[in-house]
Formats: sequence, C-alpha cells, structure tokens
Amino acid sequence: MRVCVLICLLLVTAACAKMPFAQKPSEGTRPEAPAGEIVGQPVRPRARPGDLDLSATTSPARKPATSARTVEQFDTTTPEERQAAAAAPVQTGGEQRLGDTVASLGDVTKPGFWLETPLVSSPKTGRVYFPGSGKSAQVDLIPIDGPDTAGSRISLAAMRLIEAPLTDLPTIEVFAGE
Repeated sequence: MRVCVLICLLLVTAACAKMPFAQKPSEGTRPEAPAGEIVGQPVRPRARPGDLDLSATTSPARKPATSARTVEQFDTTTPEERQAAAAAPVQTGGEQRLGDTVASLGDVTKPGFWLETPLVSSPKTGRVYFPGSGKSAQVDLIPIDGPDTAGSRISLAAMRLIEAPLTDLPTIEVFAGE
C-alpha cells in the first residue's frame, strides 16, 4: 500500500512540474518582454540617458581580433597613444583627487585608456596613479553604480601603462581633471 501511495505522489509531482505555472524562467531572462522583444532572450543593460563612451576621445576604437590570445594582441593602442596617455596632463585649474580604489582588469576587448569607477557620477577625463610603480596614465573616467568604496575596472592598456600587475587587484589613486 505504501508503495502505491509513493508512486502516486511521484506521478502527481512530475505532472505538476510540466505545468506552465510551475516553470521558472531561466536565469538572466525575463518572463515577459516589452512589445517588440522576444521572450526568453537574455536581459541586456540599456544605456542611461547621459551615458557617454569617452574611449573614442582617447584612442580610436580598434577592437582586438577575435583570434587574440595574448596581452599584446588584446592591447590595440599604438606607441604614440601610450606616450600621450603617459604624458603629464595639461591643466589650467589643476586636478581633483577623487580617492583610492581597488582596480581589477576590465573588459580586455574594450580598447583605449579608461577606468569604470563609482568615484564619478558623470563621464569625464582624469588620471590614475599606481604607487607601486610611480607611473600614471590619463584615462576616461566612466561612472558605474555602487558606493565610493566599491572597486573599479581598468582597461588593459591603462593597467599596462601604469605597470600594475594584471593578475592582482592593485590599489590606485584616481584624479579628475578640472
């Protein structure tokens, strides 16, 4: 008798799993999509009004080849661009120190000299300084959500220029141009 009850319970449970109300959307998808979008497609962040990609101002957008495998292949900046980014910034009113941040290596397929950081609320130009090497780089500061104490993401080109270890989480100083 117990065996029959267990088998019935298993069958009922299995049947409920097939019901539409019991199915959960896969992670990263939304169950209902706005008009014109496909249900079940991954959710992608939308640009906020006022977002600006400043990386094009520092260097032309030269994405690495899809076959890129080494650091040199992913870093598409030219020697002239590296020299310009390493040069001391020309400031008329000085620069403002925004604070220290722990930086991780950002998207290696995104070219240019940039830092995605919660230390800024709007895109601007600035400079990062790595005390470990004594080197700095001019970068585009791109805002991301989070408290000021949250970490930042730095471009491969900028990380190489300031000679920060690519596999570490270095603490860098961030300055905004005025």
